[in-house]
Amino acid sequence: MRLYDIVALVNPDLADEDAQKVASEYRKLLTDGGGEIVKDEPWGRRRLAYTILRKKEAYYHYFQVSAEPALIAETERRMKLSDQVLRHLAVRADLELKRAAKMATRQREKAERRPPRPPSPMPAATPGEAPPMAEKGEPS
Repeated sequence: MRLYDIVALVNPDLADEDAQKVASEYRKLLTDGGGEIVKDEPWGRRRLAYTILRKKEAYYHYFQVSAEPALIAETERRMKLSDQVLRHLAVRADLELKRAAKMATRQREKAERRPPRPPSPMPAATPGEAPPMAEKGEPS
């Protein structure tokens, strides 16, 4: 099973309860198909970056799901056919997590191979002390 991030933008003309019902339909579809919902976050009504079907706002809902690719494809197909969903996006997240972990181990290994830094030289004056000033008449 793979990890996916899914964001759905639901029509703002619906009431809050109806928008939650739409999200629960997709939640049920994902769980009945054998997927496991890792995160389920309603982000609420937000302003869109640009108008979609003459709408300036939408209800955002975020799912993080561990599921098979066929189940995600079916969910996307149903979201595409739904009039209540303005836009949706499903992105495979496990590749990014794997890539980030690989980069972290590379950086750790590189830091271990790097020789230690030499100690910094001691400053001439301790912090808080002013440097000695030349008196009048003496060249500085």
